[in-house]
Parts: sequence; structure tokens; C-alpha cells
Amino acid sequence: MDPAFTVGELLRLATERLTASGSDSARLDAELLLSHAVGVDRTGLITYPEAPVGESAREAFEAAVARRERGEPIAYIRGFREFHGLAFATDGRALIPRPETEHLVDAAVEEVASRLAGTPRTSGAPALRVADVGTGTGAIAVSLLAALRRRRMADEVLVIAIDVSEDALQLARENAVGHGVADRIVFVAADLLPYHVDPPYTIVCANLPYVPSSEIAGLARELSFEPALALDGGPDGLDVVRRLLDALPRTLAPDGVAFLEIGAGHGEAIATEVAARLPGWRCRVTNDLAGLPRLARVDPASA
Repeated sequence: MDPAFTVGELLRLATERLTASGSDSARLDAELLLSHAVGVDRTGLITYPEAPVGESAREAFEAAVARRERGEPIAYIRGFREFHGLAFATDGRALIPRPETEHLVDAAVEEVASRLAGTPRTSGAPALRVADVGTGTGAIAVSLLAALRRRRMADEVLVIAIDVSEDALQLARENAVGHGVADRIVFVAADLLPYHVDPPYTIVCANLPYVPSSEIAGLARELSFEPALALDGGPDGLDVVRRLLDALPRTLAPDGVAFLEIGAGHGEAIATEVAARLPGWRCRVTNDLAGLPRLARVDPASA
């Protein structure tokens, strides 16, 4: 790229390249990548289209655009993703946090807050135990504790962050340390809910793979950069969810509750699975902001 190029010119050229490569958000991609390379926020960048861009920033931008042309997600190129008002380190070790998962975090925060506020806790009482199954980047665990910290409740909660991937757990640790909540999290390498590790849990949060295997190949190109283990939910997308449901009677407290993120087409299916596998338990499905089924609340009828 010519050293004399300005912000506006670089954005125009990059937008053309990214459009040609198949991006359906080419202009936004270019703005995010250039703001990251220059080190200013996106608003500040586009306010001054005539500003010249230094050589090192242009080289970084060029490399980033080339990566995006190959389909790599913006979050991996920049190295972070915003989620629930926080910035999370992201790379190929774990699935990129999605906005729809914030609905699960909000539900868990309100559940914890209502329990802590509703029952006075004596000095020395054990912490309320929350399991984050398939923690990945740690987005749910960290966001939950950060929100509770603002309410001065974080010290009453212990989160057990579980993932089958040691690499993902390391990324989750890094994010927990970065946001100052690592002291309230225990990281466990395990498959789903190990009944021999620290149960019972009062609250279980899980954002598990729920994409049907037959749909994986047809997903957006950038998803091929993310761990398949975190996406593929088996023939109908519910294989991993079924295994979690089967583990709940051994691991969830009698008055506990599980929050499960589900696929948009699983609203009726998850209720059917709960009825078949957990007789007498309740399952309530709520929609996300787009009006699609997104969150299943599962608990024993006696809770």
C-alpha cells in the first residue's frame, strides 16, 4: 500500500478486497481492522478520513486484511471479542463468544442475585456453587462474576469452569486473570459434569455444541477456523445436551436450576428430551431478542 494513503483510501481499497473475497460485512470489517492497527476506536477513525496512516500501522492492516480475505474471524485477527460489556481474549483454542449467549449470563446473574438476596447467609457459610460447562473462553463464568462483583455478591459465589479441552481452559484462565475474578473460579478438565468433582451445584450454565453435523459444512467460512468440537452437536444437534441432561440428577442440587443455550430450532425438542429423560422436571424455554428459542431453564419440579 502506498505510504501516502489516508484512512479513507485504505478503507476503500480494503472494502473492495473484502467484498471480492465474499465478506458480507466488508466495510465494517475494514473499519474494525484499521482501527485495531492504528490503535484508535472505530468512531475516531472514520471521523478523520483524510488522516495519513503510518507505515507500521499500514503493514499491520495489510496483514490483517489478508487474513480476513482467507475467511479468518475478526475476533481471532484482533485477538479479542466484546461480550457482556467486557473484552475477552480470543484465538483458535475456543469458540468465539456470541451475543446470544449474553441472555444466558443475564438469567444466571438474576438467579444468583435472587438466591443471595432472598436468604440471609451466615458467616462462614459455603459459597453458592455454579458450574459453567464447556467454558471455552470463560465468557460465561467471567461475565457472571464481573456482574456479581458490581453488586458486591461475587465473594459469595464459586464457579467451577469445566471444559474437555485443556487449551480452552488455559484461555479461560487468562481471561479470568485479566478481569480479576480468577480467585472465584476453579478450572476443571473434564467431559461435561463430572459427578465426582465438587457436586452438587446450585446452578449449572451450559453453552454446548448444538449445530447438527449435516449443517457444519454449510456454515459461514469463518466458522471453519473455530474448534469443530465446540460446534458439532451430532445428527440433530442435541447429542451433547442429552448427555448433560442425563448427568443433572447426580450433580444438580435438589433446589438447583440449569440454564442451557439451545439452537433456534430446538425449542420443542429440548422440552421433549427433558420430559423423556427427567420425568417430573420442568423445562421452560425463552426467546432471544430476535424472537428465537435460545435458553432452556431446567429444574426439578420440587425446586
